[in-house]
Amino acid sequence: MDRMRTPLQGVTNIVRFNWHFYLIATALVLLGLAVAPLLSSFLQTGLYLALSGAILTTLISLAVSFHVYDRSQLYRLDWLDELTLPDHPTIANIHAGFDEISALLECKQPDAQQLTWDFYDENQHTEISIRRARKAYPPHPETKQIATDQLPNEDASVDLAILFLAAHEIRDPEERAVFLKQLNRILKPAGRLVVTEHLRDLPNFLAYTIGFLHFYSRSTWVESFKSAGFRLVEERKATQFVSTFILEKR
Repeated sequence: MDRMRTPLQGVTNIVRFNWHFYLIATALVLLGLAVAPLLSSFLQTGLYLALSGAILTTLISLAVSFHVYDRSQLYRLDWLDELTLPDHPTIANIHAGFDEISALLECKQPDAQQLTWDFYDENQHTEISIRRARKAYPPHPETKQIATDQLPNEDASVDLAILFLAAHEIRDPEERAVFLKQLNRILKPAGRLVVTEHLRDLPNFLAYTIGFLHFYSRSTWVESFKSAGFRLVEERKATQFVSTFILEKR
């Protein structure tokens, strides 16, 4: 299944969708190198140390991204093999404008009724990287645009709902709370919600420095799940940088 992804696809997308960051970083490094000869020896040393640190942290973040998105087991979705699903299950794959797993799900669950929902709203979810990803990758043919506060399915009609590296794009806590309650509403009594996310924790800080602030802490997620009426069944890690939460209705 991971062979459905091309070599270096993950780290290439990171650079492709966030090229402005790398352009600014490169420009600042070049500017620093140009200014350095004009400074005293003491200031030169400090500047070179700062530039070296900036280059090193950028290289580390790219190396971690390569490990997570290109070398780890993340896209094998191994947790799916251990879930007890009925014959011909209804699976909702919900994303924020960048769908990486619809084809993988179709391969692993060919008999499922797959719902592909996109909750991206350019007025609320303003990440420029998402806009670039949407332009680079056409949506799955069956993708349906949805609102986070009004999911289209009836109550207790979905066996499995999946949020794969998407839920953190909902930055407003109130919107996120309403969304999770909507997910609880559409799940069948024995249904499962699976949420895969980076966390705001030490490994992600060491990998992405201040970029880890774009993620939420484990405690924030667990409290959000609990408030929406979910119980944490299991937490899995395909890599130390990403957690997959498997949840059921309380």
